[in-house]
Amino acid sequence: MNRTVNELQLGLLRQPATVLFGPGQRRQLPSLIAAHGDRALLCTDERMSADPVFTDIVASIQRRGVTVSVYSKVEPDLPRENLLDVANQFAGQRFDVVVGIGGGSVMDFAKVTAILLARGGDVRELYGENIVDGPGFPLITVPTTGGTGAEVTCIAVVFDADKGMKIGVASPHLEATTAVIDPELTLTCPPGLTMATGADALTHLVESFTSRAKNPSAEDIDAHLYVGKNLLTDHYCRSGLTLVNSSFARVVADPSDLRARSDTMFAAFNAGMAINTAGTAGAHAIQSPIGALTHTAHGLGVGALLPYVTRFNLPTRLEEFAEIGQILEVADASASLEAQAHAGIRRLEELLDTLGCPLNLKDLGLEPKDFDYVADQAMLATRLTANNPRELTHDAVVEILRRGHADDRSFWTV
Repeated sequence: MNRTVNELQLGLLRQPATVLFGPGQRRQLPSLIAAHGDRALLCTDERMSADPVFTDIVASIQRRGVTVSVYSKVEPDLPRENLLDVANQFAGQRFDVVVGIGGGSVMDFAKVTAILLARGGDVRELYGENIVDGPGFPLITVPTTGGTGAEVTCIAVVFDADKGMKIGVASPHLEATTAVIDPELTLTCPPGLTMATGADALTHLVESFTSRAKNPSAEDIDAHLYVGKNLLTDHYCRSGLTLVNSSFARVVADPSDLRARSDTMFAAFNAGMAINTAGTAGAHAIQSPIGALTHTAHGLGVGALLPYVTRFNLPTRLEEFAEIGQILEVADASASLEAQAHAGIRRLEELLDTLGCPLNLKDLGLEPKDFDYVADQAMLATRLTANNPRELTHDAVVEILRRGHADDRSFWTV
């Protein structure tokens, strides 16, 4: 099995021009928005729009003389219909800035909305990598969950019901101008959402740290967003993994613990910074069709897959999983790399279990009769499978599903 390494010693980040992090920093929004002009579109979901915090944010922006329009119908997993609706509702209107306040679907919605309202068209015309060839309206992202990292990424994932699948819109022009990350906004996050987004963040960190190193040429870097595991993404992964190693237990024990919420949200930010150029991999490719079949949350799906995808990838990423064991403070430095890697993967499972995430696919409702269909669909996600450190084939995905359904976490041969 081929092991890829970063022979170029490449480091590459794509990121917002400004990132503002810390409890209470949402109070900077009025000045940040007013700096762009006096017409703002705020995008959110029904839960957040009913929150007094959102009402206060809108009022504070209006006091700066900014006319605020609100779209509050964003749904989970971002159906294409939401984007058709907002394009119809605000057709022909110009905004000085678009603001997304909510979870990952809201972030993705705001990214695409900023493009569509500025440039016109249907989101279907934007599916794929670098199809968006110019900027939209300026974008400010304000996450309310500690998990997706979508506030700093330049991809949006849309569910197209007609196609029966999630499809990415990926371009540097989707990158936010400013990300405002305020952990106070996660204090009212429901336990189920905390679990799902935490599992998503952990999966982002692991997949970025263990993804394929691609050693891209100058032409590759120009043409592609995801250039593989690199020095800078590794730095963010190490930071994020260190944070979640203690923050998950503290958030579960006391959801009102602001320091724990801050550490979890900072870890999710680190993960977002990493996946923006390293990309996600096998667990994300396989989850999408499982989610469509079982109607389970994205974070729960990638979390349930992680124990089995890590074992599949172990032969090509022994050193990285051993380092994960060291970062998570469970690996004996005097032990073999294999023993250290096993300890690291077991600790990842413990972290998922702490969150309450299911650790097998049967609990998600996946049935063996659907294994071949899931594998077929996963293989279509070439953007993701190309990042996986070990080659994914149809048969390999079926084996991952078989073990995941049987809760078989015995280690595969290295």
